[in-house]
Amino acid sequence: MHLSNKCCHLLHLKHSQAMHRTVLLLLALAFAAMQSSDAFVVSPAKRALPASPLRASSVELASLLDPIKPPLESYADIWVPLFAKAQEAGLAPEAALHWGHPLAMGTVLATMATFGSYLGWQVRLGNGGDSNALTMGETIREFHPKLMTGAMFFFFLGGQGGLVLGKAQGLPFLESPHAMTAFAGLGLLALQAALPLAFESGGAAARTAHTVLGTGTMGLLFVHAGLGLQLGQTF
Repeated sequence: MHLSNKCCHLLHLKHSQAMHRTVLLLLALAFAAMQSSDAFVVSPAKRALPASPLRASSVELASLLDPIKPPLESYADIWVPLFAKAQEAGLAPEAALHWGHPLAMGTVLATMATFGSYLGWQVRLGNGGDSNALTMGETIREFHPKLMTGAMFFFFLGGQGGLVLGKAQGLPFLESPHAMTAFAGLGLLALQAALPLAFESGGAAARTAHTVLGTGTMGLLFVHAGLGLQLGQTF
């Protein structure tokens, strides 16, 4: 029994260390993206700025996306001609192509994700058994994971739209800080979705990690939205 418990403890420790490394990598990717965001503002003065260590590190981190660029670009290329034809036929106005993605994702962020995070904190504060009109008859504890799952689904779906629309408008593929924070945010959302599986074995520590990481993820997603608006104003 003692040996079995020791093995379980070692496995849990290795799993925690792997998760921590993954989180740190995603946060480093997001931080480098935020530091390099001014590099994507179209300005001759900014183009003339000498390379800095922060910009160099952001380029190195962006290269982490290189292995997935070919398949994702091939996927985007399937849809780009359809958008081009729709635009030529007058079915897809320029404004819709340019701002449709940020409007849709901003709506999900400001409504589902923000309210879902609020509900998560209510659970944390001991109000999980309560309900209100917005939880549609369910308790906060029941509604929180459903709402956040829906938000994550729309974020993943919207990410595909961002890839296609960016490609259709001739943007560099997966090179902007907005793209880097998108992958960091989606990765953190996936970790968030997996953390409740450790609630029973991890206890209070796992629940605290879920709360802290969730709050940080929301902050990153708002930064991601800001970078998207900045990028949208450069072309």
